[in-house]
This record gives sequence, C-alpha cells and structure tokens, in this order.
Amino acid sequence: MLVDVTTDLVLAGGKIALPERLVDGGWLTVRGGLISAIGTGTPPPGDRVELDGALVVPGFIDTHCHGGGGGSFSSADSKEIARAIAAHRRHGTTTMLASLVSEPVRTLVNQLAALRELVEDGELAGIHLEGPFIAAARCGAHDPAVLLEPDTATVDALLRAGHGAVRMVTLAPELTGGVRAVRQLVDAGVIAAIGHTDGTEDQIRPAIDAGATVGTHLFNGMRPLHHREPGPVGVLLDDERITIELICDFVHVHPTVLRLAAKHAGRGRTVLVTDAMSATDAADGRYQLGRLEVDVRDGVATLAETGSLAGSTLTMDAAFRNFVRGAGMNVPDAVRATSGRPAELLGIADRTGSLRTGLSADLVVLSEDLRPLRVLRKGEWVA
Repeated sequence: MLVDVTTDLVLAGGKIALPERLVDGGWLTVRGGLISAIGTGTPPPGDRVELDGALVVPGFIDTHCHGGGGGSFSSADSKEIARAIAAHRRHGTTTMLASLVSEPVRTLVNQLAALRELVEDGELAGIHLEGPFIAAARCGAHDPAVLLEPDTATVDALLRAGHGAVRMVTLAPELTGGVRAVRQLVDAGVIAAIGHTDGTEDQIRPAIDAGATVGTHLFNGMRPLHHREPGPVGVLLDDERITIELICDFVHVHPTVLRLAAKHAGRGRTVLVTDAMSATDAADGRYQLGRLEVDVRDGVATLAETGSLAGSTLTMDAAFRNFVRGAGMNVPDAVRATSGRPAELLGIADRTGSLRTGLSADLVVLSEDLRPLRVLRKGEWVA
C-alpha cells in the first residue's frame, strides 16, 4: 500500500501494535508530533528508521507512580522531579500521573503547587493523591499519624490547591464521610479510587454506586478476599464499573493471581501500574517515601521499621514484559493494559494511548525480548 504523505520521520519494517491486532512488516510515519499514516508494503519517503522486525507499541501510560531515578514527586526540588520523569521516559512511559503519599494537608498543598506547573506544561498528565483519606489498618507505607477522615472542606482545599491538576484521589470508603467524598470528587471531575481500605463488601458498594471507578493496586493495601466476606477485592474485581490497577512486578501480586484478576476483569477494566518510588532505576539503599524511611534490597522496597512493602522499583516496560512473559497474557492485552485503557480512564484517548493516525506520536520500539530500544514522545526521541 502506498500513501501520498509528506513526512518528517518514517519507521519501517516492524510489527505495529494496532488497537486490535499486530501488523507484520508495517510502517508508521510521524509529522508535527503526530502519527500521520500507518501502512504496509513500500513506505513513503522521509527520514527513515529501520525497525528490523522490532515491535512498536504505544507509549506507556502510568496512572500510579511516586518517583524514580532517585527523585520523588513528593519533593519540592524541580530537578529531582525532572529526574523522576526522565527515568520513566527512558523505560517507555510517555504519559504519567504523579502520585503523592499521605502528608499533612499543608505539606500536600505545597507539593501540589510544585507539581501543577508541570501538569500545565504537559510534562505530567495530572496528580494522584493516594491518601491522606485512607484506613490506618491498611495504610502500608503511609504514616498513620497524618491520616484523616475526608471532610468536605479538606477535600475542597486540596482540589483548589491543585488548580485542576488533581486527576485521581484514592480513599477508604468506610471512613466517616467516605462516600460523601466520592460524590464530591466525581462532581469535581476527579477520578475516585478505592484503596488502602479495610472495608467490607457492604461498605465498598455504596462508594461504587456514588461514582468510584478505580480499584487502587488491587490486593495490596486492602482487606483480603475471603470466601465468606469478599471485601474490597471481591467487589472491585466483580463490579463492571471498576477498572483495577495491578502492580505487575510479581512481588506485590503472584503471577497466577495477577492472571486470574486480569482475565476476570478483561481488557476493558485492567490497568498495569508501577507504584514506583524514587529507588526505581537507581541503586539499592536507604530512601525516603513521604515521611517514612525505606530500604531497597535487590530491587524490593520495604519500610525500614516494619518490613512492609513500600511501593516498587518497577518500570512500565518491565510490567509489560512480565504481563506477557510471566503471566502468560498476549501482546494486544498488554498494550491495552499499559496504554489503551489508561488513556480512556484519564479521558485522553482522543490524543494518545494507541497507534492511530492523528494521535500523538508517543511510542516505544521493543526488542524481541520486549525491552525498549527507542522511545518517541510527541514526535521527539527521548531514549
């Protein structure tokens, strides 16, 4: 097939991961930061990059990430934040939310001020507040001393501090005011996510009815599934209105359990996330996550005081690879879970999240063993 198109960049001779199928021997052209054409056969003229059979997938979208490259999104240091963004871009994440852990409200307001400028500049897709409205019994790597019940005034203060940059808030619905807060978030156009919860089925369902649409890192930081009390895991996994996050590092969730969850939720409700902290793409050692100290050994992050898991050192390319190679899912399902569904969740599927003409040229070139060779963001090579 020949396409008459003037183009700046031509990627030729690869496997192109379209939304519903893989195209062997395909090519893709980029102009003005957008995908200008996709086809097979003889590619049009342009600045040609030979793919040599490599797989081209959409740029990864991470909706739950706390940092990387030694940098944390909780920092007020712009260089540290930039280092975290760059670390994940090297691994193929072209779009991300910056996640903040529980802190005193005044501290969160300051952190939101530092991050919202990056959202306005397009470096971040938004901010995710993971807490402080979570259950002490399931707080994980959050300081229990700063946790709050979600009163209307505090929720409003945090949203106003974000100036529209807050895209998602994770909370425990069983807290006093929890369901009311879900309605408040949804009315403000913010994604209400259920997580770090010790709630029962009867406490979780009203929050879903009120508009909650995400289960934050399913299985982790929540009352476990039991055959006589399904709790949050059972409800979130079973309700068709909920998109589930899965941390695909095989530390937080066993491959078999992850596969069972992904197959049950299906392509329409499964999102892979990193929950990465600052030690991601950095050396083992002692780090800080919010107000707590974290030890990282062999890439596994745990609280120094309790040994509880404290985020991950996962990157999205590794999550993609694990999903296919370790959990036995196929490449189209992995593409959907790392790009397509996250884009829909964030309401940006008309701009990115799939390889389609007219969308942003955000893509990752993967080797045969599914490792990044090149990363393109908005038509510019970033790795």
